[in-house]
Parts: sequence; structure tokens; C-alpha cells
Amino acid sequence: MADVDIHVRVNGTARRATVPPRLTLADFLRVNCGLTGTHLGCEHGVCGACTVLLDGEAVRACLVFAVQADGAEVTTVEGLASPDGELSTVQAAFREHHGVQCGFCTPGFVVSVTAFLEENPKPTDEEIREALTGNLCRCTGYQGIIKAVRAAAEAAPQTGSSA
Repeated sequence: MADVDIHVRVNGTARRATVPPRLTLADFLRVNCGLTGTHLGCEHGVCGACTVLLDGEAVRACLVFAVQADGAEVTTVEGLASPDGELSTVQAAFREHHGVQCGFCTPGFVVSVTAFLEENPKPTDEEIREALTGNLCRCTGYQGIIKAVRAAAEAAPQTGSSA
């Protein structure tokens, strides 16, 4: 199969590349873009470590081919902080509330939680627990992660929509 030309915006930067049709988005981000915050854990979409935003939706980058991102906006954990390096609300909450242990799963959690709080800015603890079921951490009991999500929800500016 012939390689495919793609045009994708990654963390706000336009990128052009010629990639094999079966190259995963995770490998494209890590190898072609040098964005190693997208971690590969299971490579089956189960652990959530490779979660990125594809046009604002959380996806498992190990299950998406780079060619499927052609014309799209991809946001990785590196793209969540402001250009001056100030952490996003979710990143800061994870740091402040010890929502990390070894850190391997953290980028996927941070990206997943960012998308979750966009959809549900005032979640209940039960909704937070449900939202976290798509990400696995082998180091923590999740208490710090749940505290971090709750704190990020409380700290985030409200958009005013009641949807």
C-alpha cells in the first residue's frame, strides 16, 4: 500500500506528513512529532494511556490511524498547558492533589478528564468514577485522581450554559 499525505493540526501547529496507511496516531505523535506524552500501554485501547483529543473528542490514539486524523485538530497532553507553560486547570489539580504516582498513566487521565469536564462541568462523585473507568492506573487507589477531578471541576470557570 502506498504512503498517504496528511495535513493535521497538532497542539495548534499545522503539520504535513507522508505516512504509511497503518501508522497509528500514537506512533505518529510520538515518532513524527516528538510528542512523547502520549504513552503506549496496552496498544488495545483498554488502558487509556494514549488518550488524545481529536477535534475535541477523547480518543485512544493507539486505535486511530494517523490518516484518520487528516484535516483534524489533535490535542495531546503537551497542548493542554498555555503557551507560556502555565498548567491547565486539570493539570494543576492533578499536581496539587497528588493524582499521580509513577506518571505513566497520567497524560491519558489528564486528557480524558479535560474532555469529560467539557461535557460535564459539574459532575457528581459517581459521574467522576464512571468517567475514570476508561483509564487504568496500576499505582494508585484513585483517591488522589478523584480529588483532582473534583478540584478541577470546582476551579474551572463556568461557561454559563445549562446544557
